Amino acid sequence: MKNITFYLLLLLKGMAMGGADVVPGVSGGTIAFITGIYERLVGAIKNVDLQFVRLVFKGQIAQAWKHIDGTFLIVLFSGIVISVFSLVRVIHYLLEAYPIQLWAFFFGLIVISAVLVARQNKQWNAINFLGLLAGTAAAWLITSATPSQTPNDLWFVFLAGAIAICAMILPGISGAFILLILGKYAYIFGAIKDFKVDVALVFVLGCLTGLLSFARLLSWLLKHHWNLVVAVLSGFMLGSLNKVWPWKVALTYRINSAGEQVPLVEKNVLPTDYLAETGNEPYFLQSLLFAALGILIVAAIEKVAQLSRSARA
Repeated sequence: MKNITFYLLLLLKGMAMGGADVVPGVSGGTIAFITGIYERLVGAIKNVDLQFVRLVFKGQIAQAWKHIDGTFLIVLFSGIVISVFSLVRVIHYLLEAYPIQLWAFFFGLIVISAVLVARQNKQWNAINFLGLLAGTAAAWLITSATPSQTPNDLWFVFLAGAIAICAMILPGISGAFILLILGKYAYIFGAIKDFKVDVALVFVLGCLTGLLSFARLLSWLLKHHWNLVVAVLSGFMLGSLNKVWPWKVALTYRINSAGEQVPLVEKNVLPTDYLAETGNEPYFLQSLLFAALGILIVAAIEKVAQLSRSARA
C-alpha cells in the first residue's frame, strides 16, 4: 500500500512536470526540485550508461532495470507523457483566451518555487550569491532573446530536442521557451497535437540524446557543488520571471507556420501602461488572485512532498 501511494504521487508529479514543460517560461525541473525527486531523477538518468547496456546484452534485465531505477523513471515519464498529450490543447487555448491571467498564475508559481529552491542552499556565502546573480542574469538574457526562424528539417528537430531537454530538467529555464527561441515551439507541439509520428519520434530521440549527455554533468555538479548549483538554479528561476510577466506590449510581429500574425518582440509594461498603450483591460485584480493561486498550489505540493518524505523516513 505504501509503494502504491508513493508511485501514485510520483505519477502526479510527472503530470505536473509535463504540464509545466509545455508552457514557454515554466520548467518541469522546478516541479521535480520542489517535490524532492530532482536528485533521484538526475541520478537515474545518469545511470543509463555502458554498464546498463552491458547488463542488457548479458540478459540481466532485472539488474539493468534496478541500475537505472527503472520503475521510478517509467512512472514519472508516464505522468509527463500523459500530461503533455492531454494538456497541450488546453494550454494553447488558455494562452489564447486568458493570457494575462495564465501568465500571472505562472508568475506566482515561479516566485514561490524560487524561494523554495533557495531554501535548499545550506550555506549562503559570497560565491553562492555570485552564482545567484549569474543565474539570474543568464536566464534574463535567454528570455530576452528574439525567437528566430529555423528550418523544419528533421536534423534540426533532433538538435532542438537535444538542446531543449537540457533546459527542461533545469529549474527556472523552460525547455518550451528554448524551443520558442529556436523557432520550433509551435512546430513541435503542433506535430504532437496532430500525431505526426516522424517529427515526434525524431524530437524524442534528440531529447534522449541531450538528456543522457547533460545528466552526467549535472549529477556531478550536484554531488560536488550542491550549494553553488542551488544558488545558480534559484537565479535561473528569478531571471525567468522576465518571460512570464503578464503585461506585455508587442513591438514587432511575425507570421507563424499557421499563417497567423503573432508577436515577435515584446516589452514588459506596468498594468496601467498596458491599458494606456493597448486599450485592453489589464485584469489586475484577477491576476493577483491567479498569482496567489499559483503560490498556494506550489506551497501545497511542497507540503505534500515533505509529508511523503517524513512518512518514508
